[in-house]
Amino acid sequence: MGNISGTGRLVLAATPLGDAGDASPRLVAALRTSDVVAAEDTRRLRALASTLDVVPTGRIVSYYDSVEAARTPGLVETVRDGGTVLVVTDAGMPSVSDPGFRLASACAEAGLPVTCLPGPSAVTTALAVSALPCDRFCFEGFPPRKTGERGRWLSALREEPRTTVFFESPHRLADTLAQAAELLGAQRPAVVCRELTKTHEEVRRGGLGELAAWAEAGVRGEITVVLGGAEATGVPDPASLVGAVEERVADGERLKDAAATVASATGVGKKELYDAVLRSRRG
Repeated sequence: MGNISGTGRLVLAATPLGDAGDASPRLVAALRTSDVVAAEDTRRLRALASTLDVVPTGRIVSYYDSVEAARTPGLVETVRDGGTVLVVTDAGMPSVSDPGFRLASACAEAGLPVTCLPGPSAVTTALAVSALPCDRFCFEGFPPRKTGERGRWLSALREEPRTTVFFESPHRLADTLAQAAELLGAQRPAVVCRELTKTHEEVRRGGLGELAAWAEAGVRGEITVVLGGAEATGVPDPASLVGAVEERVADGERLKDAAATVASATGVGKKELYDAVLRSRRG
């Protein structure tokens, strides 16, 4: 792969979620020939390379959240000078709630080639096995950790018609599911995917209330949650959304921006919602 025709490139490569057999031949070749391998965890990279019986010949550098900003300029220069930089994370696709986006953005802005070696992704894997509609879906990363912020985050999904995929820590899963059941309804369908592609893979389906009760006993492993979309109920009354707007305002948003965000998520008119908030404030 290295320096092809004197043109450098950034390569974002998907790595196995758990089963090393899911590694593509192109990933193996890239590990062997890239000038630099930027890895979220260099120890896990070396373990994967050993399992795949491949010896990276290029320089290996760590590239995780805390060092992304500092190391991005140097990696961009490597690409600019004609080298191939391979980015790999602990599992799945770089940039998807993992390091990679900052470097891809910097290379694109500099007019440098950015390409991808497709492969495993917890998002699409969970979506596929969930048996929930997947013709339209959205990905929301990780929920906020604080209860109040997470509540507002979940409330924004109340009328979301698309299937939603998000990640969650096993230590916070029970609280998140319980709060989701309270705000979105205990019967809202969802699926918890645990340890995808690994020996102890588990796919648990049910309503949010049922899943919250199950998670109370404790859950281990990597977690991906798939939330069913809201059933169509028509456009809500703007007056019923005043509280949601005021919550965002209390969190520091301008009234106009908060009303626009809530209106967009629920289908009501921005002006109608803005006027409803003003009427509520006048009492």
